[in-house]
Amino acid sequence: MKLQQIGIPVAAVAGLAYGYHALEWMGFFLVLGGLVMWALLHFTRLVKVLERAANRPIGHVDSAVMLNAKLKAGVNLMHVIALTRSLGELTSPKDEQPEIYRWRDNSASLVTCVFQDGRLHSWTLERPAATPDTAPNQPPPSLGGPASGAP
Repeated sequence: MKLQQIGIPVAAVAGLAYGYHALEWMGFFLVLGGLVMWALLHFTRLVKVLERAANRPIGHVDSAVMLNAKLKAGVNLMHVIALTRSLGELTSPKDEQPEIYRWRDNSASLVTCVFQDGRLHSWTLERPAATPDTAPNQPPPSLGGPASGAP
């Protein structure tokens, strides 16, 4: 079992007990008020992230390359949704581990993220293959490049 699943409730109960021991009921309610504020801050962040993601297409990101650069192993799914401002397209079977989500951008590049127990385990960036008819470093002829025939 993870430390956060046990540690946070134990710390909350210990804080409430210490507050009661130090200042009796006034200390208990002071610590309780702090715990409620902490929970409300997390809830507000969750609602804001999901509100931003609700207005975007599922699985769409502005730049898959930038998302790939910003990802770090171990971050939770909510953090990745906050980065992309979009819900990911679930590609794995529902409610099975690991969960695999995919985000695409307008250039058909895509980032596939693998989440194990809600944490980012690994990710891959897939870019479309370059077509041979487009030269990467030559401007189009109408812009006065060397192939335009302009002096």
